[in-house]
Amino acid sequence: MLNVPNVITLSRIILIPLIIGIYYLPYDWLSDHGKNTTATLVFILAAATDWLDGYLARRLNQMSAFGEFLDPVADKLIVTGALIILVYLQRVDMLVALIIIGREIGISALREWMAKVGQAKSVAVAFIGKLKTVSQMTAIPLLLYHEELILGLPDAQWLGTVLINIAAVLTVASMLYYLRKALPFAAVRA
Repeated sequence: MLNVPNVITLSRIILIPLIIGIYYLPYDWLSDHGKNTTATLVFILAAATDWLDGYLARRLNQMSAFGEFLDPVADKLIVTGALIILVYLQRVDMLVALIIIGREIGISALREWMAKVGQAKSVAVAFIGKLKTVSQMTAIPLLLYHEELILGLPDAQWLGTVLINIAAVLTVASMLYYLRKALPFAAVRA
């Protein structure tokens, strides 16, 4: 069902190639500073649409099964796309990116399986998953920006690296949390 919230969610997916493509523009079209600033702003816009589509779905009473499916897919795609370009730019360690991306794929599969066995609520989003998301969604724009923030503050790369490493630790912890929740059902269904 194509409604306003779902169109906004789809726009988030459309922004992924834009973030990546910015870094492939020739220098005479856009300086390194311009690329960093533009990619950061596009990512922040995409992150804001995540809040907006959910707000509008509730406000306009336009919640749909398609929207419930598409929203987390768009979230995972935008994070994955940003992490891949950050690895390419050597701003994020490949192991950190693999941990975060691997967890997203694994937990998505786990949630799908748990839904099939009628236990989707057992692996609903937990507080630790929300902490991971906040850390990750703060780190990524800092790493895209990659420059000094304000005099006296650490530069964006340093702060982003600290936060993305925290996100990686929270990623592992949240994955273990969800696996622990699912384990009793694996033994029963085996």
